[in-house]
Amino acid sequence: MGRDSGRKIEVPTYLRQVVEEIAFQAREDKRVDKRSGVSQRLPITTLESAVSSAEQRATRNGEATSYTRIADVYAALPAITGKMELEYEGELKGADTVARELIRTAIGRVFSRHFAETNFQPVIQWFELGGELKLPENASTAARHDQLSNIQGLMANVGRLGVQDRKDAGAASAAAEMILEGLWAHRRIGRSEERGYFAEKQKQPDTRENLGRGPRRQYN
Repeated sequence: MGRDSGRKIEVPTYLRQVVEEIAFQAREDKRVDKRSGVSQRLPITTLESAVSSAEQRATRNGEATSYTRIADVYAALPAITGKMELEYEGELKGADTVARELIRTAIGRVFSRHFAETNFQPVIQWFELGGELKLPENASTAARHDQLSNIQGLMANVGRLGVQDRKDAGAASAAAEMILEGLWAHRRIGRSEERGYFAEKQKQPDTRENLGRGPRRQYN
C-alpha cells in the first residue's frame, strides 16, 4: 500500500488475516453489543491505521519501504474501539482491554493456521535459558532484524508466513515478530507491557518499582 508520502508500505497477508480475525472475534464476543453489532468498516479502518503507523515509523527512520507489523495493529486500537459498542460487562472491563484481548485471540488463531505442526522448542528454549528481547518502538528495520536473528530457530520459520528471503530485513523481522506474538498468544513465552519478550515462567523481579502492585497486564 502506498500513500501520498511516496514511501512504500507493505502489508503481509498474515497481518491482513489478523485484522479480519479481529472483526470476526468481535462479532462473536459476548462483551460486544449484538444489537449495535460491529461496524463493517472495523477491518478497513484498523488496517488503514496500522498502515499509517508503519508509515510514520518509516518517516522517522528515513526508510523508503516499511512492513506493517503486529505492533502497528496495537497502535490501531482507537480504530477498533471506535467501531464496536460494548455490553455492560465489556464497559466494566474497558474498551481498550477488550480490544487488546481480541487482538491477542486473533493473533493466536492466525498463528495456528500457519504453524499447526511446527516445533518451536528451540525458540522457547532460547528464552528459558535466559534470553530476553526488547524491541524499541522506534528501532530501525535493520536493528530489529539483527535483534530477532539472534534468537535460535526463529528466522528458520519465517518462510511459513510467505517470506522468501530471510535477509529481507523488513519482511523477515515483521514475520519473526508475528511468530513471537503468536507464541505469547498461546502462552508459550511471556511479554511485558513494553514489548519485552521472556520465558513464560519467568517472574518479574521484586524491585521497589513493582512492590505493592497487582499482577501486571500484558499488552503492547
